[in-house]
Amino acid sequence: MAKYRVAVDTGGTFTDVFIFEEDSGEVIVQKVPSTPSNPSEAIVAGMAKAEVPMDQVQLFSHGTTVGTNALITRNLPPTGMVNTKGFRDVIEIRRSTKPDLWDHYKDVAPPHVPRRHRLEVTERMDYAGEAVTPLDEAEARQVAEVFKQRGMAAVAICFMNSYMNGAHEERMKEIISEVMPGAYVCTSSELLPDIFEHERFSTCVVNAVLGPVVSDYLQDLVGKLKDLGYAGDILVLHSGGGVMKAETVTSYASRIASSGIAAGAIAMNQTAQLCGFENAMGLDMGGTSTDISLTYGGELRMANEWQVEFGYPIMYPSIEVITIGAGGGSIAWVDPGGSLRNGPQSAGADPGPACYQTGGTEPTNTDANLVLGRLNTNLLEGGMQISKEAAEAAVQKIADQYGMSLVEAAHSIIKVAEANMCDALRLISVQRGYDPRDFALVGFGGAGPLHAAYLARELEIPTVIIPRYPGVHAALGCLLVDVRHDLQRTYLATSAGTDIAEIESIFQDLETEATELLAEEGMTGDDVELIRLMDIRYIGQWRQLSVKVPKPITTLDDALAVFHAEHERQFSWSNPDQVVEIYGLRVTAIGKVPMPSIQTGTAGEGAPEPKEVRSVFSESEGDFVETPVYRRRDLAAGTELAGPAIVEQLDTTTVIPVGVGARVDEYLNIIMDISG
Repeated sequence: MAKYRVAVDTGGTFTDVFIFEEDSGEVIVQKVPSTPSNPSEAIVAGMAKAEVPMDQVQLFSHGTTVGTNALITRNLPPTGMVNTKGFRDVIEIRRSTKPDLWDHYKDVAPPHVPRRHRLEVTERMDYAGEAVTPLDEAEARQVAEVFKQRGMAAVAICFMNSYMNGAHEERMKEIISEVMPGAYVCTSSELLPDIFEHERFSTCVVNAVLGPVVSDYLQDLVGKLKDLGYAGDILVLHSGGGVMKAETVTSYASRIASSGIAAGAIAMNQTAQLCGFENAMGLDMGGTSTDISLTYGGELRMANEWQVEFGYPIMYPSIEVITIGAGGGSIAWVDPGGSLRNGPQSAGADPGPACYQTGGTEPTNTDANLVLGRLNTNLLEGGMQISKEAAEAAVQKIADQYGMSLVEAAHSIIKVAEANMCDALRLISVQRGYDPRDFALVGFGGAGPLHAAYLARELEIPTVIIPRYPGVHAALGCLLVDVRHDLQRTYLATSAGTDIAEIESIFQDLETEATELLAEEGMTGDDVELIRLMDIRYIGQWRQLSVKVPKPITTLDDALAVFHAEHERQFSWSNPDQVVEIYGLRVTAIGKVPMPSIQTGTAGEGAPEPKEVRSVFSESEGDFVETPVYRRRDLAAGTELAGPAIVEQLDTTTVIPVGVGARVDEYLNIIMDISG
C-alpha cells in the first residue's frame, strides 16, 4: 500500500530528498550531489539512497532548477518568433533600461531569440480587439516554412493587441503546427493577456525557449520513476507557490523558472508560524546562491513581475525571492581595484570547493569556514571527507595578496559574503517598508545555519530559527503546497467609471476557466478555492497593487480602502481623494492537497554531552575558542545551549556564537535569542 510522500528539490550543488511516512510520521532525508548534465539521475540516486520502494510512494512533488539553469547558461533550443509587421524588435528595445543606469559600457544580455529568427506577418487588431487588417495566411505559411528549414524546435507567436483578441495568434499557431508537426508553439494571448507588449512578448518567449527543455526533462524523469514502480502523478512546484502536474507544466514552462526557489520560501513560512512568528525572513543559502524571502502577517510577499535575467520579465504571480551569488561554493576574488569580492562566480557541484579535492582550486566560503573551524572535515555524517589542508592552500591565495594571516583572510572572505547577504535582507525588508527588528530570521539550506546568527546580529533581528532539517528544508516546501493556477484579464477603467456588473461577469468567466484547469488535474468540489484579486493604481502610476475582493462583487469601497492602506504602508503615502484606476482582474485557483502532519519531538533532561570540543574562530573574541560540538539528533525538545556551540547533522552545520542562547522547541527547531 502506498504510504510515502516524497519531495525532491534539485539545486545547483546538491539534490535534496525529503520523505514523509504517512502512518508513523517518520521523516527520511537524503542529500546527494546534483548531476547538472541530467538532473533526473541525482533524483534516482537520492531515492535509492533513501531505500524507499517507489511502488509505495503515493505522492511525488518536485522543485527543479532545470528552467532557471537553462536561462542562465543560455543552453536553449533554436527558437523562432512571429510578430506583427513592424514589431519584431520589441523584445530588443525592452524598456530601454539597464541594471546600472550609470554604467554605459555594460550591456543587457541579448534577447533569447536573435533578430534573424524574429519574422513578421501582416495582421492587426485594434485596441478593442477588432480586426483592422486580417492575418495574411500566405505570409504566415511562408514564415512557418522558413522556421522549418532553419530547424526551429519552438516558436513564440506575439502579435500586437492580441490581449484583447487572440484569434490571429491562434490561427498562426494552427498554421505552424501544420507545417512543423512536433514543434513547441505558444501564443502570448493564451499565456498572458496583458496590455504591455514587451512584458507579454518576453513571457511568451521565455515559455517557448523553456518548453522543449522542460518537456524533455520531465519525460525522462517520468520514465525513470515509472520504471522504478511509481504509478502516480509527478507534481512540479511553480513560481506562484503551487504545483502543477508534469503534463500541465509543458504548456506553462515559464512558470517553473523559479521552481526550486519558491519551495524554500514556502517551508520558511510554515516553520515560522509553527514557532509562533507571523513575521519572518528566510535565508536559504545553498552551494551556489542565497535566496531571501519574507512573510508578513503569515502571508508570503508576492510579485507580479520577476526575471531570471535583467530586462526579460516573466509576468506570472511569483513568491518574491531575492537571489544573490553567495553560496558555500561562491569564489573569493580580488577585483582590478584591489577590493576583495565574493561571488557570484561559484565552484558549484563541479569542480566544487577546493576542500572537496574534486578539481577546484579557488577559495570559496566553504573553504573559509573550514579554516575557521566552523566545519568538520567529515560532512554528511562521515559520508563525505573534505581536506582542511586543501582549503588552507586556497585561502592562502587571498592572504598573500593582502599580506594577511590565513585566519584573517578566511574571516575577511566570510565577512564580504555576509555583507552581501545583509544587503539582500535590507532590500526585501527595509526598502519594502518593513523593520527587520519586527521579524525572525529562518536560516536553512546547506550553509544558512552557519551564517544566520551573524546576519541577525548585524541587522538587530532578535530571533533566529534553524529548522529540524535545514539542509533539505526547501524540499519540505514541495510537500506543503496546493495545486494552483493564476489567471488574469486586462480591464482599464477609473473607479468612478467602472461597471460592477461587467467586472462580476469577467470574474465569473475567469473562475469558469480556472475551475476547468483544476478539474483537468483532478481537483473538484470542496477541494477547490477561488480567490479574486483586483489590480489598482492611482491615475498616472506605472505599476499597481493587487488587493483581494469579495465574491460576488457589489461595490469597490472595501477594495479601495485596502488599496489606500497598503499604498500608505509600502510607500508612506496615500491619497483617498485622488482618482484611482482599475488595471486588471485576476483569479487564483487553488486545489487543496492534504498536508503532512509535523510531528513533535520527545522532551529530554538537560543538554547532552558534546561529541567533541573543537577550536573555532570567534568573531567577538577575535581568536579561536574551545567550542563544544553536538549532534543534532541528540538535542531533545527543551534542550538549552549557550554559545559558543556547534551543532552538526547530515544536511548542515549550525553555529551558535559567543553570547547567544539557544533552545530546542517542541518541533525540534533550534531557536536562538540574538538580543540577549
